[in-house]
Amino acid sequence: MSKTNTDTKWYAAGLHFECQGCGGCCSGPGEGYIWVLRPEIELIAQCLDLPPEQLRRQYLRRVGLRTTIIEHEITKDCIFLRTIGGSRQCVIYPVRPNQCRTWPFWPENLSGPNDWNAAAHVCPGINRGRYYSAEQIERIKRNKRWWENQQDTADSSQK
Repeated sequence: MSKTNTDTKWYAAGLHFECQGCGGCCSGPGEGYIWVLRPEIELIAQCLDLPPEQLRRQYLRRVGLRTTIIEHEITKDCIFLRTIGGSRQCVIYPVRPNQCRTWPFWPENLSGPNDWNAAAHVCPGINRGRYYSAEQIERIKRNKRWWENQQDTADSSQK
């Protein structure tokens, strides 16, 4: 195992996060992008029992050279965030994209403790629950091909 330079990170002692299943990270009000790669598109299509081209037409759009999942036109929520049995759930959770798997360990949230705590204002799972060491956080940030290594993702209690 290679040693990462985590001792200079402000979060060298680790951080706590446990998904509360609120859907806040998947919701508007601001417009955003949910980037997906070709292997993720294929996995999402399989999960929804759709041909990849139909998935692309119905649920994805191109932005430059990249592809993003569309958002609900009014709420700006991810199109795959649905209310099921009274709670908001991701209908593609088992194959959710890397961007979703790495929340809240995004660079903009980890740039300093103030940024982390600002993210906690919109995400009630930040600073509670499961402990992640700095090494685990670094592995999560580096794991761009989660379908090959599903261990290095931010685990969620909402499955």
